[in-house]
Amino acid sequence: MLRVHFTAEDLARVRVAPGPDPMWEILLSLHVLRQRSATSVFGTWRANVRTTLPDDARWLMQLAPPVGYSPDFLTPTAGSCALDAGIDAVLSTPVESLRADLAQLGNQQRLDPRTHRLAGGDVATLDSLGEALRAYHRHALGPIWDEVRAGVDADRAVRARSFLDGGCEGMLSALHPTIAWSPPTLRIESRFPQRDVHLHGQGLVLVPSYFCWERPIMLRDQRHPPVLVYPIARDLHMATTGKRSLEALLGRTRAAALEVIAGGCTTTELARRLGISAASASAHASVLRDAGLAVAQRHRNSVLHTASALGVELLA
Repeated sequence: MLRVHFTAEDLARVRVAPGPDPMWEILLSLHVLRQRSATSVFGTWRANVRTTLPDDARWLMQLAPPVGYSPDFLTPTAGSCALDAGIDAVLSTPVESLRADLAQLGNQQRLDPRTHRLAGGDVATLDSLGEALRAYHRHALGPIWDEVRAGVDADRAVRARSFLDGGCEGMLSALHPTIAWSPPTLRIESRFPQRDVHLHGQGLVLVPSYFCWERPIMLRDQRHPPVLVYPIARDLHMATTGKRSLEALLGRTRAAALEVIAGGCTTTELARRLGISAASASAHASVLRDAGLAVAQRHRNSVLHTASALGVELLA
């Protein structure tokens, strides 16, 4: 059991990450690659990646065992959506933290010479780690990143509605079946011994994750900003067949527009995400709004689009 203790200040500082965190998705997908129990959910993806994974990315599988401890320095970002920023943060880890994290990893498995060099902060080895992270993301996650983002965006829309209906406490209690909110404590079922985390006014970043699929997790090292990573609602996960069906119904661009709008966006953001002009983005949003699949509100000098309840159900 993991118990997270909130103060009133912490509740006021809870937020949901703006999109999928590449570093967390890298780590958790590495776990999935070596978990046979994940086949029912990720079977096709596992089969494709395992047989074609580049050699320079295979080292990461040793650094991220599917059971037990994975080094905290691999996930330094608190819900950031930028891959380059996340890798830069990994490569900027102080040597003391590298040494401590890898020593803990060494307590459960034998470390190879390259990992020992990494623990010492060897510059060339750090560079090779950065290259491995980029290669892995490009090969394993890049081809499905639109699907990852769509799933997370849809989950964010659900969290927004639960917050509007029940406030922060209502949103926390509805995150996942393994989570229970008993004010002022969030209780999370865990395979590990009981642990208490006191937020001390820092708040909490909730990170919806595509590859976190069994139960929510938190970093063990409390020197990092508090982050709770939880599985996206699987009933909102769009499998490839479901995506093709939605595209057949709405058209590819308009289906993609609904996916983006599900997470909330302005017209400018919608155009940038779809790679189309602002006028075209506005036209697609208008059609979705007229069909009752989206709603729009003016916020200062922008129009904010979100999916309606019907739009969320259609994505499901």
